[in-house]
Amino acid sequence: MTEERELLRDTVAALVDKHAPPEAVREAMDSERGYDESLWQMLCEQVGVAALVVPEELGGAGGELADAAVALEELGKALVPAPLLGTTLAEWALLSADEPDGETLEKLAEGSSVGAVVFDPGYVVNGDVADVVIATDGETLTRWQSFTAEPATSMDPTRRLARVHAGETSPMGRDPGLADIAAILLAAEQIGAASRCLDLTVQYTKDRVQFGRPIGSFQALKHRMADLYVAVQSARAVVDEAVADPNPTSAALARVAASEAFSTVAAEAVQLHGGIAITWESDIQLYFKRAHGSAQLLGPAREHLRRLESQVF
Repeated sequence: MTEERELLRDTVAALVDKHAPPEAVREAMDSERGYDESLWQMLCEQVGVAALVVPEELGGAGGELADAAVALEELGKALVPAPLLGTTLAEWALLSADEPDGETLEKLAEGSSVGAVVFDPGYVVNGDVADVVIATDGETLTRWQSFTAEPATSMDPTRRLARVHAGETSPMGRDPGLADIAAILLAAEQIGAASRCLDLTVQYTKDRVQFGRPIGSFQALKHRMADLYVAVQSARAVVDEAVADPNPTSAALARVAASEAFSTVAAEAVQLHGGIAITWESDIQLYFKRAHGSAQLLGPAREHLRRLESQVF
């Protein structure tokens, strides 16, 4: 982790801590656009999160995939509803063109426009708030010059999805591997959420007293939380490798590892918190829903495992 990247992580984390406490997240997810527009502007203007992967000559920060992964991991920790994933993927698609649309990239980089990439028109991240929509069939990219969108029902209230229908379209060229980039970025976000979910659970077991002592002092619970820590850190190592060397294999491995780790941590968090975890007042139910929603987004783990079969058998 470079010094600049650590500074990026700390800066995003500070803004999230100050402006996205649990009550603010709940307010944002219930808002008309599904995210806090003022926080999004702060993230774009003060940190440049939407400009990270855009070259400097096109109005961006000239960063790398790892920079976007760091920002998404920090947003994932607090389940911050923000259009960063879709916008970053739209930028990645536009940059793959022989002659990138500089004007559109500049608007995306400054946060005045929101992007979305269509892998499946039935559920598109940021689809109902997007200004720039690009679709892929796995081989080629298509720019949707006009489109309509309607909200799609999702179990995860912190991530808005939409059904998007194409109007006028125009070809853009070959797909640069957007599905793999999306898998890696989503995995980074999952690791952030899993680590925070575990932190909240550990803290709860320190505060919750039963039989005259904190429940976290019981050996059986210590062992369970130690196993969860190992699961998260092991998955983080897989995701870090994918970020450093993005390719179809590393992307599939990252998605499988991150999905399994987050789902396991969220399920155990519900058990360790007891009945309160499934009440609306608890934040753990939001992590549980994010875990299972994210595990299905962009293809469930079994689909990624099938991609790896040819390399094993």
